[in-house]
Amino acid sequence: MDLIADRGRRVTVEELNTSRLLAHARKQAHQRNLDDIVIVDVDAHHYENENYSEFLPYMENDVLRQLTMSGLKKNRGAFTPTQVGYQDMGGRVTRYPMRSTEKTEGGGALRDVQLGYRWMDAMSVDYSCLFPTGMLNIGLHPQKEMEVELCWAYNRWLTEKVLPEADGRFYSMLCLPFGDPEASLRQVETFGDRKHVGGFMVTTVRSHMAVYDNAYMKLYRAMEERGPVLSFHSGPNWGEPIYKSCNRFMAAHALGFSWYNVLHCTNWVVNGMGERFPKLPVIWIESGIAWVPFLMQRLDHEYMLRPSEAPLLKKKPSDYMRDMYYSSQPMEIQDYGAMECTFRMMNAETQLLYASDYPHWDFDLPSTVWDLPFLSEKAKHNILGGTAARLFKLPPRNEKQKENLKRFGNLAAVAA
Repeated sequence: MDLIADRGRRVTVEELNTSRLLAHARKQAHQRNLDDIVIVDVDAHHYENENYSEFLPYMENDVLRQLTMSGLKKNRGAFTPTQVGYQDMGGRVTRYPMRSTEKTEGGGALRDVQLGYRWMDAMSVDYSCLFPTGMLNIGLHPQKEMEVELCWAYNRWLTEKVLPEADGRFYSMLCLPFGDPEASLRQVETFGDRKHVGGFMVTTVRSHMAVYDNAYMKLYRAMEERGPVLSFHSGPNWGEPIYKSCNRFMAAHALGFSWYNVLHCTNWVVNGMGERFPKLPVIWIESGIAWVPFLMQRLDHEYMLRPSEAPLLKKKPSDYMRDMYYSSQPMEIQDYGAMECTFRMMNAETQLLYASDYPHWDFDLPSTVWDLPFLSEKAKHNILGGTAARLFKLPPRNEKQKENLKRFGNLAAVAA
């Protein structure tokens, strides 16, 4: 059935598949020889709402499981807070409405895995960190116990059913039910040693959250001892009182994604978490990077005037921020001079990690990093995958990639 006009002609559902939609991405990757370097995507998404019936049965609480499954059958949705549906830009991003019609091979790997390979191969992405989409708002659920149950069910399904079928190309930082510190610790102890689990993720869109609360110290210590990464994934929330004056989605989107990570990063730094847990790798995800130099300068200014309010700090706040990691997406690329300054201030060569955020409407291809004129070859290799390969112990997939990892000093750490 004809569905949409594409360059003057009508095309069918069969033609609008992932590989075809990313044909130009594949061409870009080939022109830049990106298959020769390890590319690690630290933030990509799948639509877990397509798999509710598969992972909700893993919920441990019988009552909550029955209520959730019942709501699912009646089309009321399992848990996702209400959002205004502007992410697909009014239906113009065809991969949103047409994803459900894209064909996959029956009897093969899970549908999410097959679709994942298509976009990864198009972009020359070797490894991808798989995050949910709707569950990024799990921190807004009014029932703390529901957050615990849903994270547990999703993490069991992902580690037992999805990741084992992905031939090692998918890994994940599993959702933590951060509203319950003890339950979060249990998830680290249960899932932390499972294959393809690179760390744990906190969704920063929350009504109440203090990363410095003493209740979380056992969680951070357990993670530091075991070695997984702790990440903070941001998002928008148009319902937040401070954003209610925004009359356009783009305004709430621009502010929200940055603000939540700005807030929690500030609390992390000034309360000395970097001193208390110096060996715990921390990543700030999907908030762009333009906020980083602003916060560095602002916190340093305040600290030099009021150092007594941050007694745990032994160096400036910006130095602690340079010890942490940041995902690249979305790249605010309008001013190369400003971006070059941002990269310098955050030590991007060693601290910035490539992220696509695919399949969302504002995703970035690897060429977004590769084409930056001010980056050295080493910086390009590190940002696109070398640093993440070292952080998550991801091996090269061919001899050329192995040579490049060795050339830029990442191979020994990957093999460790």
